[in-house]
Amino acid sequence: MASDKFQSRHLPGINTRSIHHGESFARETGTIMPPIFPSSTFEHGNPQGFDYTRSGNPNFRILENLLASIESCEYSTVFSSGVSAITAIASNLKAGDLVLCEENLYGCTVRLFEQILQKFEINTARVDFTKQSALDEISKQKPALIWIESPTNPLLKILDIKKICEIASLEKVPVVVDNTFCTALVQQPLKLGATISLTSTTKYINGHSDALGGAICTNDVQWHDQMKFAQKALGLQPSPFDCWLITRGAKTLPLRLERQISNATALANQLALHPSVEWVLYPFREDHPQQKVALRQMDGGGAIITASLKGNQTQTYKACKNLRYFKMAESLGGVESLVCHPATMTHASISDEVKKELGINESLVRFSVGCEDLADLSFDLNEALD
Repeated sequence: MASDKFQSRHLPGINTRSIHHGESFARETGTIMPPIFPSSTFEHGNPQGFDYTRSGNPNFRILENLLASIESCEYSTVFSSGVSAITAIASNLKAGDLVLCEENLYGCTVRLFEQILQKFEINTARVDFTKQSALDEISKQKPALIWIESPTNPLLKILDIKKICEIASLEKVPVVVDNTFCTALVQQPLKLGATISLTSTTKYINGHSDALGGAICTNDVQWHDQMKFAQKALGLQPSPFDCWLITRGAKTLPLRLERQISNATALANQLALHPSVEWVLYPFREDHPQQKVALRQMDGGGAIITASLKGNQTQTYKACKNLRYFKMAESLGGVESLVCHPATMTHASISDEVKKELGINESLVRFSVGCEDLADLSFDLNEALD
């Protein structure tokens, strides 16, 4: 009884919530880490109500409970990848609907909207949500959905999520925030008014570049029901093993992020002073255009740095390939540092015209800063750039 009273008045900290995942569905064994449940089907009438893994599995539920706890929300639904989570949301749109998007989005999100959903007469309009004129479009166009990222990929624009959500709420327009770059440890879109917080759990949540996953968190029961339906009906479910890996990875998320953000802050300042670098974008630097918004809605600058080098594509590629610890690869958020050339990698599917409009040029690089020793990463950057 004393323990119950203590729990009712004491909310555990984020480190504690990341480690203690709750039900393991193996209580009789005393296991600390939940086992993997690789079964495709379950005996009818079992106490937990499982029937077929496409419509639910103990490993799904363990991870969903953990993510809801980290996000401080009511509901979480897990998927096989970040794009699967995006697809689940998009599946609720119908012909004639308009999605009002931030102009600078993840390339695969743009590809899904413009090359697939347009076939079903679902339209998108891209706007720069850092401008007041874009906010005015919410009431003018009355979209079915607003889709934003903050920080954006790869240009790290910071959008005023609270302001966008306040205007959208007046028009009863749901807002989706792709929070992959931050996770709930750095930024909590739902507390800022968003309807849905979307995360590619492949990235920081898992943190070890060995599993794919996506998650949708919300406090809206109707959206939650729709996401569970999409998970089952569209076959967007993850594998039990990937869920197990991501559950394990999440236990060290606060520790990893603390180190990664610390490294990124130092390296952003270093890059800004290097003669081979044209400019650097990092949310908490004073020269970032939306630094004030970042300081207000984020609990850290994140672990992504975007920079433009003084060189053409060949020279930029050479600098990336000369890096030792920053491996040139897509993805981000792992314990290992990565470097990406967005124009030919993450945003290759976007037309050259649109890339030019957005400022994604041949000299742009995106660094995902890992947990290595800062001195080694610093030396690596200087060696490659020199």
